[in-house]
Amino acid sequence: MKLSALFSDNAILQRDQSVPIWGWAKPGESVTVEFAGQKKTTVTDAAGKWLVRLEPMPASAEPRELRAGSCLIKNVLVGDVWLCSGQSNMQWSVNVSNNSAAELAAANHPRLRLFTVPNRALLGAQADIEATWQICTPETIPNFSAVGYFFGRELHQTLGVPIGLINSSWGGTRVEAWTSRAALLTNEHTRTEIEEYDRWLNSAEGQFAIRDGIARSVDMEAWTNKQGKPDPGNVGHGRGWGARDLDDSAWPEMPIPSGWQLHGHNFSGVFWFRRTVEVPAAWAGQDLVLHLGACDKTDTTYFNNVQIGALGFETKSAWNTPRVYRIPVKLVHPGRNVIATRVYSNIFQGGLIGPADTMQLVGPGQSIPLAGQWRYQIEHNLGLTAILQPSLGPGNPNSLHILHDSMINPLAPAALRGVIWYQGESNASQPRRYRDLFPLMINDWRRTFEQATLPFYYVELANYMAVQTTPVETGWPELREAQAFALQLPRTGVATAIDIGDANDIHPRNKQDVGKRLARAALAQEYGQPVVPGGPRYKSHKITGDSVRIEFENATGLRATGELKGFAIANGNGKFNWAAARIEGEAVIVRGTGAVRYAWANNPIGNLSNAAGLPAFPFRTDRD
Repeated sequence: MKLSALFSDNAILQRDQSVPIWGWAKPGESVTVEFAGQKKTTVTDAAGKWLVRLEPMPASAEPRELRAGSCLIKNVLVGDVWLCSGQSNMQWSVNVSNNSAAELAAANHPRLRLFTVPNRALLGAQADIEATWQICTPETIPNFSAVGYFFGRELHQTLGVPIGLINSSWGGTRVEAWTSRAALLTNEHTRTEIEEYDRWLNSAEGQFAIRDGIARSVDMEAWTNKQGKPDPGNVGHGRGWGARDLDDSAWPEMPIPSGWQLHGHNFSGVFWFRRTVEVPAAWAGQDLVLHLGACDKTDTTYFNNVQIGALGFETKSAWNTPRVYRIPVKLVHPGRNVIATRVYSNIFQGGLIGPADTMQLVGPGQSIPLAGQWRYQIEHNLGLTAILQPSLGPGNPNSLHILHDSMINPLAPAALRGVIWYQGESNASQPRRYRDLFPLMINDWRRTFEQATLPFYYVELANYMAVQTTPVETGWPELREAQAFALQLPRTGVATAIDIGDANDIHPRNKQDVGKRLARAALAQEYGQPVVPGGPRYKSHKITGDSVRIEFENATGLRATGELKGFAIANGNGKFNWAAARIEGEAVIVRGTGAVRYAWANNPIGNLSNAAGLPAFPFRTDRD
């Protein structure tokens, strides 16, 4: 007898809905499920699978037992279950988000439960996974989805009911991987891709890739860590680069936290970073603790030239794991001390990436902040890394429908309250295609979970890359527009992050506001709470005389800090120029008579918001 992984100790069952419970036993075996006074009996099918449906139940924080045949599941609550999915900005964890130390310490919510689907990319629809529910505590929350956690915490604190969060996300993935094969076959473009994909899988090359990919699919991260050139070895320590008495005044400086590629070093390699700290005399005779933040990818860290810690590829997700190292008393001197960290990065970005608030040297009764200017030296320049792309098929998370097969299908047909989604960066180069594929995926999941109007809330891409000071044509605003097409589906909503991104980092650390904005939309639209669901959203426009009047939804208390910015208007040649604009009640009047665009850039200028302090969504009136 076996239950689906979704039914483990500490599980949350969905309130006010029929709740499917399923598992496996011997073919033809009778199975009885008991919970909260209900008793349901069924017989397994020829493959040994069984499923019963519990009658709808009200929310309950009373820990109860669920019995299914010989299986006994303890500490089960009834509340709302939300699926959290997407790519890296959904996967991004609490421990590398803003104010992480305080967030982790406060994450004691016994009625908030966490379930993380392991990253697997396997061929064929998978029936089950290996995972269990966990109670939200400071010990269980660090590696959980930050957006998911902050969303769920807001719901939990507002509604007062148990909340279950299922995190099924994978960085760098496109929407096609999350959509079922059956759904992709209904789209002209992806149907052609599937036909080509099938032919390739059946070829000799494809069959070899499948055999090779089976092992890779078990640990894609380990395969990725072997990319690029290996670490040539530590020569800096022999040169005294960690020493307290080294004169590093000629070393250049870099603002930390940061990746070195952002400061003119566009290559993989090994960098040394040094920071001098003045240790109070009162700390003498005491052990200290160094909170270094995350090091992208591996590090070896010294205090006064003695190694105090190191973290390498043997640690899962080493690249964004905060380093916390104890400094023994024998190394601590009153006055000048030196922290030195050797960072190796084989691919993508590299450096000390924080976040800033976590970087501190902690002693008795106080701490010394470490964010700021650090001295650095390049130990090895390994050049631009040519990334070997894995073959399609097992192990490649961007293969068509593979994540639906491996990370969504095993969850179905779980009863859910809804879905939150943060993805789109990997589809930004094909915004027109995303217009069709994103709604296709939403409807596909609704079929998968047998909920025709399963609520679906998502994040519009954040501001990223250099701020654009002149109106331009770029890819990200078109992807944001493509995301908005999904609002034509019932029970969908969107949260904007256009003001809380990071020009230099595709992974902005402010996940708190993202989660809260998603929660706000859900609270308003799904729970009937008296909150504004989001920022001003374009509704209509009308040319009147020499101006264009723009009407908005969620427009109560339209405002701008200082002069209203971000509006552009097309001239007779179709070229856009900045336009004078002013707020008039719940509308904006833009001077000119051409097409209007607002915040239309990768990282736009725009300062229109409503009384709730939520920023206006980007738009254009010339949408085709």
